[in-house]
Amino acid sequence: MNSEVVRIGIVGLSASGGWAAGVHVPALSTVDGCELTALAASSAESAKAAGARHGVPATFGSAAELAASPDVDLVVVAVQAAKHYEAVLAAVDAGKHVYCEWPLATSTAEAEALATAARRQGVRGFVGLQARSAPVIRYVRDLVASGWVGEVLSTTVVASGMAWGAEADARASYVLDRDGGSTMLAIPFGHVTDAVSFCLGEFTEVSALMANRRPRVRVRDSGEVVTKTADDQIAVHGTLEGGAVASVHVRGGRSRGTNFLWEINGADGDLVVTGNHGHLQLAQVTLHGARGKDHELAELVVPDEYHLVPGCREHPWSNLANAYAVLLEDLRKGSTVLPDFDHGVRRHRFIDAVRAAAVDGQRRPL
Repeated sequence: MNSEVVRIGIVGLSASGGWAAGVHVPALSTVDGCELTALAASSAESAKAAGARHGVPATFGSAAELAASPDVDLVVVAVQAAKHYEAVLAAVDAGKHVYCEWPLATSTAEAEALATAARRQGVRGFVGLQARSAPVIRYVRDLVASGWVGEVLSTTVVASGMAWGAEADARASYVLDRDGGSTMLAIPFGHVTDAVSFCLGEFTEVSALMANRRPRVRVRDSGEVVTKTADDQIAVHGTLEGGAVASVHVRGGRSRGTNFLWEINGADGDLVVTGNHGHLQLAQVTLHGARGKDHELAELVVPDEYHLVPGCREHPWSNLANAYAVLLEDLRKGSTVLPDFDHGVRRHRFIDAVRAAAVDGQRRPL
């Protein structure tokens, strides 16, 4: 790997938009020390079109071809979850470092296999749980660790899935399939509970209720009514390390009321994170707090040092840009700040426990 510039190839970068085009490309453009040198799309023709659209010199029709390129140091996998395993494994087998969007795979078994492969090849595998890279979330973690709220007694999250409502986007219809990996349980629930664990400690036990309240939804463009098998209501409560009681409710669609609220209630104070989008990994959120004799919440401004990438604070890709900045430091210094594949396996196991608890109604130790 070039010590000055990390050369990046993206699997899943399209000429017609999508997550990689709308978030990864602008995020990378704001981070010093990296260069987008290659992309892979669903075919050689679509890859060439994407290369022309985004100014990327090397284009490939498959993840394996991109991974084999000598001009790529880090492979970014930004396709739907059902395609993660094949793309990540191709990169690992080629001896390349990998950043894979969350979820890492469609099952814990696949995630474990990828973590094992990365260790065997001696490459770094990073998981895109970028909510924990958000400046406000890292600030919350430090405030809690410093004793700002005192002993944490409880925490409550209410979030909207935004998708998984009454209508579906034709381009993202794969999120309707409960077995496809890109579910509300995996994506918004997975991101927000990772942030909770990052700030307050891991769950030690969990109970859960899940439901598919809208089994038939309308495709937004065509008006066609299709089947949805993915759950659109997830209500979880449990205990965190240290004894705090946690409650998380993620519900499908968009609310006319609250789309994101996270309260941390301590013996000496309270912190409240709010926003208008239930996906904490990309939402713009505001932090308020009060402690001691203060009875009214006041906004807490995140100090400048938590913003690792200047100039992107108000953009939807700001959290990802911060994650890339941390990733580059991890590669250069050998540090382990960004979540790795082993951490991804831990998150997959947590989701398995939630799913199992919802099926049998039993509290699950973790």
